[in-house]
Amino acid sequence: MTGYLTSYSEAADRRDTFVAHSYGEHLVDLGEIRMNYATAGDPASPALLLIPGQSESWWGYEPAMPLLAEHFHVHAVDLRGQGRSTWTPGRYTIDNFGNDLVRFIDLVIDRPTLVSGMSSGGVLSAWLSAFAKPGQIRAAVWEDPPIFASQTTPAIGPGIRQAIGPVFTAWNTWLGDQWTVGDLEGLMRAMPTALPPEILRELGSMIPPPAPDAYPPPGQNLREYDPEWGRAFVSGAATASCDHEALLRRVRVPVLFTHHFRTVDARTGRLVGASTDDQARRACELVAEAGQRIEYRSFPEAPHSMHEHEPKQYVEAVLDFVATLDRQEAPS
Repeated sequence: MTGYLTSYSEAADRRDTFVAHSYGEHLVDLGEIRMNYATAGDPASPALLLIPGQSESWWGYEPAMPLLAEHFHVHAVDLRGQGRSTWTPGRYTIDNFGNDLVRFIDLVIDRPTLVSGMSSGGVLSAWLSAFAKPGQIRAAVWEDPPIFASQTTPAIGPGIRQAIGPVFTAWNTWLGDQWTVGDLEGLMRAMPTALPPEILRELGSMIPPPAPDAYPPPGQNLREYDPEWGRAFVSGAATASCDHEALLRRVRVPVLFTHHFRTVDARTGRLVGASTDDQARRACELVAEAGQRIEYRSFPEAPHSMHEHEPKQYVEAVLDFVATLDRQEAPS
């Protein structure tokens, strides 16, 4: 491992952070990082790669994995800076995340795969749609991705500072890069005053709070997350080299875009949700102009992470999309 990584870079240094899960976990050395992942399903089934969102470890997909495993050989990963994968201070960018996944597909899956990512993972699913090696990606599911809205100066609509950015800023302020502050209780106390009122008013519809007796316990996802991620997105460092309009013009595979709860405050223009209707419409236009099929499905009542909170609905959407691929790929 290279010298710039802090003591938090290796899961062994954080072993007391983690909890047990229903699936076994594995590590693969990708060069710069070691990536943690879990698998489910028959290795003879079609391959599926699941990419979590910001502050979500692979186990956010645990509610959906048994359903998916009936149809796919599932691989759910921890991105760098999350879960048991290596933390890399100063190296959290969309391009680095994407290239980690290219290596993972090469070394672990080793065949064409369907990819499905949520939130920031949805942006990475889009990145793979455009920039993965030829033949690596069969098709892509973008689950409520913040296309345009995770940039600081997007081509259309509000950017991250007019969207979820204040939440990421709060996480980074009270927890610190690599948990150097670590005041989780202070963060919880501060949220009612640290966040704009329009976010506080609607955030529970976008991201339902966990039940007090939830397992893993509330806050476990943040304990496994390097809050420098959030700072990198709010500052623009994470997306500086990955313009979304340019990315969308390069998409080379069929896409399913699911769009969940979203609202725009009429007074401030603040978006609570992953993307506005105009941003989603423009994304679909650009993919179509690139010559690729994109299926757009609106689920305005669904929470941001459908796979976690409404796994049956999520799996049904994925299977409906895959059925259209199967019909297209069947010999005439």
